[in-house]
Amino acid sequence: MTQAQTNARVARASSINGLGNIASRVLGLGRETALTYFFGASAVTDAFQIAIIIPKAIYDLLIGGHVNGALIPVMSEVVTLRGRDALWRLLSVLMSVTLSALAVLVLLLNLFAADIVRLTASGASPQTLALASGLLRVTAPALFFLGLFAVFSGALIALQRFTMPAFGGVLLNGAVVLVTVAFAPPVQVLLAPPHTPLQPIMLARPPEGIAVVAAGWLVGALAQMCLQLYGLRDAKLRLTRRWRDPALRSIALLYAPVMFSLIVDTLITRAVTYNLASQTGTGSIAYMNWATTLIQFPQGLVGTAISIAVLPTLAAQAARLTDAQAFKDTLGLGVRLSLLLMLPAAVGLFVLAVPTVDLLFEHGAFTAADTAITAHALRLYLFGLPFAAVDLLLVYAFYARKDTLTPALIGVFSLVVYMLTALLLLEPLGLFSLMIADSVKHIAHTLVSAWLLGRRMGGYGTQHIAQTLLKVGGSTAIMGVVLRLALPLLTDVIGTEGVLQEAALMSAGVLLGGAVYAAAAYTLRVSELRWLVQLIQNRRAKI
Repeated sequence: MTQAQTNARVARASSINGLGNIASRVLGLGRETALTYFFGASAVTDAFQIAIIIPKAIYDLLIGGHVNGALIPVMSEVVTLRGRDALWRLLSVLMSVTLSALAVLVLLLNLFAADIVRLTASGASPQTLALASGLLRVTAPALFFLGLFAVFSGALIALQRFTMPAFGGVLLNGAVVLVTVAFAPPVQVLLAPPHTPLQPIMLARPPEGIAVVAAGWLVGALAQMCLQLYGLRDAKLRLTRRWRDPALRSIALLYAPVMFSLIVDTLITRAVTYNLASQTGTGSIAYMNWATTLIQFPQGLVGTAISIAVLPTLAAQAARLTDAQAFKDTLGLGVRLSLLLMLPAAVGLFVLAVPTVDLLFEHGAFTAADTAITAHALRLYLFGLPFAAVDLLLVYAFYARKDTLTPALIGVFSLVVYMLTALLLLEPLGLFSLMIADSVKHIAHTLVSAWLLGRRMGGYGTQHIAQTLLKVGGSTAIMGVVLRLALPLLTDVIGTEGVLQEAALMSAGVLLGGAVYAAAAYTLRVSELRWLVQLIQNRRAKI
């Protein structure tokens, strides 16, 4: 296969991943919108976030890191050098190991739910901790389905089948939305505090009603696992007690450094982050998670989509040993595409932060004050977003070269940077110190990763990354200035009095920003944009 064909395949895979991520993120925003509408920025919402943080953290620690750090590179090598029958044997072993290990973990989570919740968010109130403990017992079994989803989706990606993994999140988020809307309890009249009849009454849903959201999360985890299993319907899978496979040792060796970095991230970074957030006021964890949800939209659409599309190709090129230049060309394409798409996305979302939060969240119990806090947190996260997208590609390039130790060590360094920044800024800035620290962490990680990877590869070759950055940066700056100047006028003309006007304002802003960016990029002769347009035209001609 020529490099041009490889680039076209990567672009098509990126588009599939992007579409899946768009749908998933839209429904993820719908999930958060439903959550804010029914329960607002409250202690009840914090309890739910804690209850899903714990199984998600365990998943990321023990399973999720396997997919990109070890499973996909090893599975890609197995299917490239040994064929599909060898892949099915390896997949059967991984499925059996995963189910056995998770059975023990789910049992422990149910037995020690209260203690685990207390360690996760020690700054929360006793009522929040008690509610979170009960919710954790509902969400813990989702680990079974999340684990199998990771194993099955890793095999599909190694086989260059991107559709089912890309759309798994759609079912997860969609299930949460459907179950929440269908079964959320009605508003009740509450007196607060008790025994004070002159105190005004409160209208709210009972706290235990948040359990329907947790149940929806469990149903969604099952649904996305079943989708991956359908994608592997031609696979020869079976549970086995024979856990010996030569590739399993390779996975274990590759995953050891990944495990270390994930332990650091899960047990230190996340624990400290949520504890610090819980000390900055009621609703802080929810504000942080809502801003994170919004930042994950462009990250999933661009950064993750391109990185997942590139990883199996990089792993196959690295396995063949003779494709050193092809490896650089594929990586260079991924970096340039990330810059082309992520820089304007970050700047556009920065300018449209308030209208975005207003449209998606400011309904029901979510107030204008909540919008201001969430939008400010979002803007601070955005400074690190382009770096995070490029950094993910660089980390995957290390993984494809069977080097998971170097990214792990860089991760420890960036953690130190994060902790120092957060602690130094916590007193003067409160919650917002965590967003600034996160952006600084991504910047530091990207710069160190780029330097070390370049040295390992003997340079990046003639990829013209600096030229692309300069042209894309100029086009993005023009777009940002025009959009910023036009936003007040658009707001006056369209208004923000209802959902339709809010949606119209956002649509007008996105269309204007996209048109200005495209015009500027074509004027500055950004070759990557021209290549994408040509690729789309050729695809349509074939159809």
